[in-house]
Amino acid sequence: AAFGIAPHSLEATDTSQLLGLVVAQQALADAGYGEERSFDRSRVSVILGVTGTLELVIPLGARLGHPIWRRALREAGVPEHVAEEVVQRISDAYVGWQENSFPGLLGNVVAGRIANRFNLGGTNCVVDAACASSLSALHLACLELTTGRADMVLTGGVDTFNDIFMYMCFSKTPALSPTGDARPFDADADGTILGEGLGMIVLKRLEDARRAGDRIYAVLRGLGSSSDGRGNAIYAPCAAGQVEAIRKAYQVAGVTPDTIEMVEAHGTGTRLGDATEAAALTEVYRTAKRKGRWCALGSVKSQIGHTKAAAGVAGLIKAAAALYHKVLPPTIKVKQPIAPLQAEDSPFYINTEVRPWMPSPRHPRLAAVSAFGFGGSNFHCVLEEASPHKETIDWDGDTQILAFTGPTLERLEQQLSQWPTDLSWPELRARAAQSRQKWDATAQCRLLFVLQRDRTDLAHVMAQARSWLRGGRGAGANVSEDFFLGCGPCSGKLAVLFPGQGAQYPGMLRELACHFPAMHDTLAQACQSAAQEGDLIDRIYPLIAFTAEARRANEEALRATDVAQPALGAVSLGAWRILEQFGVRATAAGGHSFGELTALCAAGRLKPEDFFRLSWLRGRLMADAADMEGAMLAVQATEETVCEVLRAENLDLVLANKNAPRQTVLSGPTAAIGRAAAAFAARKIPTQRLAVSAAFHSPLVASAVGPFRAALEEIEVPPGTMPVFANTTAQVYPEDAAGARELLAGQLARPVEFVREIERLHESGIRTFLEVGPGHRLTGLVSAILQDRNFAALALDRSNGRRSGMYDLACCLAHLAALGHEVRLSLWDADAPLLETPPGSQKRTFLVPLCGANYVKPKPQKINPSAVPAKASPAQAASGLMNGTLNPTMNGPNSPDSSALAQALQLTRDSLNALQRMQEQTAQLHRQFLDGQDAAQRTIQLLVEQQQRLLQASLGLPFNSMPVATPSTSTRHESAIPPPSLPLEASEPPGSTRQLAREGLPSQAPPTTEAAPAVSNKHVETILLEVIAEKTGYPAEMLELDMALDTDLGIDSIKRVEI
Repeated sequence: AAFGIAPHSLEATDTSQLLGLVVAQQALADAGYGEERSFDRSRVSVILGVTGTLELVIPLGARLGHPIWRRALREAGVPEHVAEEVVQRISDAYVGWQENSFPGLLGNVVAGRIANRFNLGGTNCVVDAACASSLSALHLACLELTTGRADMVLTGGVDTFNDIFMYMCFSKTPALSPTGDARPFDADADGTILGEGLGMIVLKRLEDARRAGDRIYAVLRGLGSSSDGRGNAIYAPCAAGQVEAIRKAYQVAGVTPDTIEMVEAHGTGTRLGDATEAAALTEVYRTAKRKGRWCALGSVKSQIGHTKAAAGVAGLIKAAAALYHKVLPPTIKVKQPIAPLQAEDSPFYINTEVRPWMPSPRHPRLAAVSAFGFGGSNFHCVLEEASPHKETIDWDGDTQILAFTGPTLERLEQQLSQWPTDLSWPELRARAAQSRQKWDATAQCRLLFVLQRDRTDLAHVMAQARSWLRGGRGAGANVSEDFFLGCGPCSGKLAVLFPGQGAQYPGMLRELACHFPAMHDTLAQACQSAAQEGDLIDRIYPLIAFTAEARRANEEALRATDVAQPALGAVSLGAWRILEQFGVRATAAGGHSFGELTALCAAGRLKPEDFFRLSWLRGRLMADAADMEGAMLAVQATEETVCEVLRAENLDLVLANKNAPRQTVLSGPTAAIGRAAAAFAARKIPTQRLAVSAAFHSPLVASAVGPFRAALEEIEVPPGTMPVFANTTAQVYPEDAAGARELLAGQLARPVEFVREIERLHESGIRTFLEVGPGHRLTGLVSAILQDRNFAALALDRSNGRRSGMYDLACCLAHLAALGHEVRLSLWDADAPLLETPPGSQKRTFLVPLCGANYVKPKPQKINPSAVPAKASPAQAASGLMNGTLNPTMNGPNSPDSSALAQALQLTRDSLNALQRMQEQTAQLHRQFLDGQDAAQRTIQLLVEQQQRLLQASLGLPFNSMPVATPSTSTRHESAIPPPSLPLEASEPPGSTRQLAREGLPSQAPPTTEAAPAVSNKHVETILLEVIAEKTGYPAEMLELDMALDTDLGIDSIKRVEI
C-alpha cells in the first residue's frame, strides 16, 4: 500500500519494479528530497540501467507452452482427462496472466513506476549495456544535466534476474566459478558468481547542490566511454577498448593517473577478464611519473557477486562512500595477486583491509570506477571528494553498549529478568540506544554490557550477569569479558598514561582511525609534518603483505626509531581525542619514555603542531645515536638482584627503565648487553632483548640532548590543563616553561623511574589508570606495581589488535562508566534508529515481504489421493466412488474397462461439482434479493410514517405509529418466499388523507411497534470495503475511506469498473 500497488497485482509485477520503488524512495530521502519536501519535480529525470528482459518474462512465457505439453501427453497415450489435469497443474505452477502482466514484465517500467509514484516529470527511460548498464545510465544522466534538460536525475542500476535461466546463460559463456567463489585479481580465481542488487544515486549540478546546501558524497569529474569495435568475440574483453575509455575519462576530468589513489575495477574474477583489465589499467598508469605503488585496486564483486546491470553503480557507491568517509575500502579473498599486479613496477596494490585515506597537499582525493559489458561496451568515470575533511563518526551499529542503573543489585537483576533475549539485532540496537539515553552516572549500581553482532550470545551473557548479581558480588568493575559492574560513588581520580617505543605494531588502532574524525585529523596533521609525504601513514598502516617476509619487513620499518616515535605519538594522541569526545576527563597524565611527550601534548603543555615536530626530531636524534652500538635488555628480577649480578660480573650498564618491582631494563653497549644476558641466563633469570636501535636513557644517547633542548627553546610551553608526572623525578612537571624544557630535554639520557611515578600518582589520589595508545603493557606494569592496593587499571587497546577496535573502545568506555567516571554514552552509535512507534499509533499499512525472487502467493499443495498407493480397508473400498476415487480392487490396471470407467467417473464428478457451484450461486443471489426486498420495505415504511406524521401535525392530531408486520429474518427459511409486509392489493397507502376522512379517527390507537431502522451507513461502508478487498487483495481491516483509489491503493480504471 505504501507504493499504491494492489496485492493482486504483485504476482504480475517483476521484483525489479517493486524493489525499484523502495530504493528510489530511500535514495531521494537520503538526498533530502523525500515526499515531504517541496521541489520542482517536473525537472527530475529517472534514467536507470536495466537489462532488456526481466525475470517475470520466464514464468509468463512458460505458462503459454500448454499446447506443447498437451500434445506430448496425448502422444504418450495419457488419457485426455489426465492430460488436462496435468496441463492445469503445470500451468498453476506459473504466475497467471492478467491485465497487469504486460507492464509488470517490461524493463522500462522500472523507471516508469518510479516517475509515476513520485510524480517526476523529466526524462523517464532505461538503458541496456549489459554489465555496464549502470554507468551507461550515468552517462545519459550527465547529458541531461549538462544540457539543462533536467535539474536532478535519479540514476543507477537494477537487476534481480537470478533464476536458473540466467545461471544457464552465464554457465555457457563460460564465466561462473566452479568453486562458487568470486575472487577478483586473485591468482587462483576461477570465475565469477552471480549477485542481484539495486543501486541508485541522485545527481545534481555541483553549483546547484552547493547552493541548496545538499549533502554531497562525491563529485563526478569525468566519464569516458568506448566500444571494442571489430576483433574479439562479442563477449570477450578487449584491452584496447578499455584503455580508450580510461583515457577519455581522464581527459574529460582533467586529471592524470598519478593523482588517482583508488580504482574500483570491473573485476569479475574470471582469469581472462581480470588479466585484461589489469593490463589496460597498467598501460595507462605507467605513463605517470609517480614511483612505487600508490593506487589501491579492488572490486566489490568479491563481497556481493556480479550484479550484472547493477554492477557499475555498486562500484560507484563504494567509491563515493570511500571518498566521503576518507577510507580505502577492502577487496577480500585475495591470497596472492595475479601476476601483472605482482610486478615490481606496478602502480597498483590490492587493499584487503580498510585503511584510513590521508589527504595529499598536491591534489584532492580521487577515485575511478570501471564497468564493461557484453558487446564491447566500456565505461570509466572519475570521482573527486566534495570536502577534504572527515566530518562525521562512521557508525556501523555492529558493537553496542547496553547500560543499566539502579539503587541496588536486586533492582538491576529485576531489570535483566524483564529484558527480552530473543531480539533481532536491529531491535537490540534500538533498545541499547534507549538504555544509553537513560544512563545515570550517579546511580548507586551501574551495569554495562558490550555486545558484538554475530559474536555475543545475549541470553548467555544476561544469565551470567544475573547469576553474578544474585550472588551479591558488586565489587570490581571488570567482572567479565562482556559486562562491567560498579557500585557506590566513583573511587578516586583518573590518570591517563601513554606508552613509549616498543608498544607499536603495524595496523595499530586502525579501526578507530577509519571511524573517528578526531583521530583521522590527528593522523593527517602528523603526516603533513613528516619529512616525506605519505611515509608515516604507510608505515603505520602499510600495504598488505601477502608473505611472511613482507610482514616482517613491515614490522622492521615501523620499528625504526625515527618512525616509531612519531607514529606512536600520532596514534596515541588521536585515541585520546576520541576519548575526549566521549567526555572522558583525566585529572593527571603520565607516559613511559617517549609517551611523556604525548602526555604533555594531551595536557595542553605542547601545541599539536609542535608536538609532531618534536616527535620527528626526537626520533631522528635517537636514531642518529644508534651509531653508538647500543642495546637494551629487559630482566625479570628485582632491582636489588639486577644490581648484584652487575656488580658480580663487573658490567657497566645503566638501569634505564625501572618498570615494575620485578622488571628492570638495562641499557648500554651491545657487547656488555650480550654478556649480561648470558650472566642472567646462567642464574635462571628470564631476560628479553628489546627490539630497539639504541641504548635509550643512557649516556650513549646524551648527544641528542643538546639539539632537542635547542628545539624546545623555539616553542611555547603553556601551563596546561592538568598536571603531568615526570619519568625521571616522579614529580609533577614544573609550571614554568624553562623548567619544563630542561626536564623534558634531560629525559632522553636519564633513567625512567616508572615505579616511583605510579606510586606517586596513587598517593595523589589517582585510583583509575587508563592506558591510551597501542597495546596494554603499562596496564600490566601498573597492576604489578600497585598489586593489592585500591586501584583499577585498564587499556583502550585491551586486545592488542586481536579484536575489533570498536569493541575495545566500547569496553573501555563501559569500564570507565561502571567505575563511576563521567562518560557521554549517548554519543555512542548516535545513528541508531529509534524504537518502533507503539502499535495503533501508525497508519495501517499492508506489508508484503519481498526478496530478489518474484513474489508468488502461497498456494495449497494439490495432492491426488489416487496417486498415493495405499492398502484400503473394506469400508474405504466401499466408499471409493463416493469419495471420487477409484478402488484399484474393482478395476485393476489390466481391466479393459478401467480407462472408460475412470473417464465416466471423472465426468460425473465434474458435473456434480458444477451443479453444486450453480446451486450455491443461486442461493446466494436469492439471499441478496430477499435482503434487498427487506431494505426496500423498510424504506417505504419510513416514508409512509413521515407522511402520516406531517398530516396529523397539520390537523392537530396526536401521532401514533402505524402497526407494521416486520418480517423476521432470523426465522425465515432460506428456500421460502416471505409474504409481503404490506398488502399488495392496497391501492391507497394506510394513513392517507382520503382514508382518514372516510373512516374517521380510531377510538383507540392500535398497539405500536418499533419502526424498522434505516439502512446504516456503516453497513454500506462494510460492503464497499469488502468488495474492494476482494478485487484488490488488500485485507479489509486495513482499508480506510479516506484512501485514494489510485495513489494509495493502485486501483486503475479497469479495476474501478469491476468494483
